[in-house]
Amino acid sequence: MRIAVFGAGYLGATQAACLAELGHEVVGVDVDPAKLATLDAGEVPFYEPGLGDVLRRNVAAGRLRFTSSHEQAAAFTGVYFLCVGTPQKEGEFAADLGYVETVIDTLAPLVTGPAVIFGKSTVPVGTAQRLGARARELSPAGTGLEVAWNPEFLREGFAVQDTLHPDRLVLGIDRHRPGRAEEVAREVYAQLLAEDVPFLITDLATAELVKTAANAFLATKVSFINAISEVCEAVGADVTVLADALGYDVRIGRRFLDAGIGFGGGCLPKDIRAFMARAGELGADQALTFLREVDTINMRRRSRMVELVRHTCGSLLGVRVAVLGAAFKPDSDDVRDSPALNVAGQLQLQGASVNVYDPKAMDNSRALFPTLGYAPTAADACQGADVVLVLTEWSEFRKLQPGDLDAVVRNKVLIDGRNCLDPQQWRGAGWTYCGLGRP
Repeated sequence: MRIAVFGAGYLGATQAACLAELGHEVVGVDVDPAKLATLDAGEVPFYEPGLGDVLRRNVAAGRLRFTSSHEQAAAFTGVYFLCVGTPQKEGEFAADLGYVETVIDTLAPLVTGPAVIFGKSTVPVGTAQRLGARARELSPAGTGLEVAWNPEFLREGFAVQDTLHPDRLVLGIDRHRPGRAEEVAREVYAQLLAEDVPFLITDLATAELVKTAANAFLATKVSFINAISEVCEAVGADVTVLADALGYDVRIGRRFLDAGIGFGGGCLPKDIRAFMARAGELGADQALTFLREVDTINMRRRSRMVELVRHTCGSLLGVRVAVLGAAFKPDSDDVRDSPALNVAGQLQLQGASVNVYDPKAMDNSRALFPTLGYAPTAADACQGADVVLVLTEWSEFRKLQPGDLDAVVRNKVLIDGRNCLDPQQWRGAGWTYCGLGRP
């Protein structure tokens, strides 16, 4: 098939490259010339394992190219994927739909024949219905232009796998205007459906809610175990063993039960806030008041880490702090709302000298927090450190041995903000080890 993907950021570039990998001829559309030039050259402007290989392979094969021309994209095909960002509004909880609306307002007038726009961006419930009406109003094709919703469920670090081998596909269609959306989607995803990937057909509102509800649930699970870790600290219990015990219950499961400094990134924080805002607009705000506490617990974890450093060191003034990790999660260079960088920034503001190292997120970190110190390696970051903080659970940090740092630190003190190291090993080597929610 011929397909156009609007938006060439994290979601759009991944979607475009993976659709080409499935054998389709794809054109990616974006307004950023620098980003387009990078992608056309076969390079990914962010870090995502495996995506570079998929991108280069399909650009070289001629199945994938990029353009800034909506006119070219509209003439190229009648199958469009909307993959632009929906950030949090400045000063509000609600999502900013400006980028989504701009695509509809620009593309729809150019569509003259039967076509389908598949929305993948995470949007407040009710958005798809409204965009569909707007698209039909603007397009010469009228009711021949359909808007369906096909939410994404990408995990940063696993985006290629989640696109090419998803655990489910969800398609929301306008029940009042049944058209070709399901038929087209089945053709687009024929290879995945042949592998028996579950395919759920639903109404537009349900499809929109699947994504936001999933993120709200994951955020709740993370904040739950972090709240329990505070109780564990009060009584001397071990939250990691507790989480293991809970995980054996099939109703609960072990995943996302790792206590630490909380979640961040460009999705979970802004999505749960937008969900709360939308519920308020719909008069259902009481249904989601618990998410406010989920958000509060999550943000409190960062302050708790700063307090733990202060308590361990006695004072932050002049203390040399090594921060290992800047990305909000491993296998990503994304520092949006990163708990690690937030903690590093708070420590510096309170008088500490902070040196940061991350395997992939250094450039993004410098752009966001230029006043922090940065080091080329973990050992360099720890040079002369009074305390070492592990704040992102990269494999490189999980593999650290006490002997790797013994000769470079000033004081053998380690605070494990992700509970990813072995306390007995570090204490046995003469280190003071502190974990969140651990005795």
